Amino acid sequence: MENLDHVRQLAEQIRSNVSTVIVGKESMIDKLFIAMVTAGHVLLEDVPGTGKTLLAKAAAKSVNCQFTRVQFTPDLLPSDLSGIYFYNQKISEFEFRAGPLFTNILLADEINRATPRTQSSLLECMEERQISIDGVTHRLAEPFLVIATQNPLEQQGTFPLPEAQMDRFLFKLSMGYPSSAESVQILKRFKDRQPLEELQAVASSDSIIKAMEIVSSVHVSDEMLSYIVALAEYSRQEASVAIGVSPRGCQAMLKAAQVQAVLHGRSFVVPDDVKELAEPVWAHRLQLKGLGMNRGGGVKAEEIIRRMLSEVPVPAEEGVSS
Repeated sequence: MENLDHVRQLAEQIRSNVSTVIVGKESMIDKLFIAMVTAGHVLLEDVPGTGKTLLAKAAAKSVNCQFTRVQFTPDLLPSDLSGIYFYNQKISEFEFRAGPLFTNILLADEINRATPRTQSSLLECMEERQISIDGVTHRLAEPFLVIATQNPLEQQGTFPLPEAQMDRFLFKLSMGYPSSAESVQILKRFKDRQPLEELQAVASSDSIIKAMEIVSSVHVSDEMLSYIVALAEYSRQEASVAIGVSPRGCQAMLKAAQVQAVLHGRSFVVPDDVKELAEPVWAHRLQLKGLGMNRGGGVKAEEIIRRMLSEVPVPAEEGVSS
């Protein structure tokens, strides 16, 4: 439990640090931490001006590691991200010039403004932590986290992300508008200073890597594994779903639930951990038939997940901790 306490304290430090910049989004900060220690990636979707980029920058500055921001545009090429081999006339040899993907935390700002070709160039690095360029495979640093922001697809000049890439994001989160009290607090906080510029790191890349090793030891009973699979199978059999939760989605839930358990002070996963994470982990992975969630018509992915959680039998409490 001592090691798990270390992870929980690390999460509290990052949450407290980011909260000096971001008002009222503690749950989202915790999910960014979960992504960091599970080698996951995060997609932030909301209308412009709600603080998506600010949250990503604050989280990145809280960890003392390499951070790179890329503004995605329609003319961005895959080589602009990965890098290129160029001929160095001084030494008469080809040299590799690394692109912005060679970092620890990549902020892909407005990712859906880039063309599908450029978006797809992220698939290998997001899943396998490596990039293949001209037949040569380059390993990426650890930890490696992509925090992508996107405007809703109804916005002009946007391209929908392919299903294969959506499945590689651990979470899809929405900032939402702040409450009246939070809006007043934001105005006061940013009235005469810029809190992001004053933010200092409270964690190192080594501490994140250590946390990754610790959380993998959190106990998950066979009953809980069967529960996750049963939920996924329910999504695949739902009449309004064209593509349900994939095996990758099940693995993502397992890893996220392990960290969620630690944040709640437990060394084992319970059904409530899965229920709390079901929508942010799985909603974006469901491909619905017809209009579905893409244009706001018919059933929503979130509705299917809520129905799934209410209908799939929950494991007995005494069986999940042993």
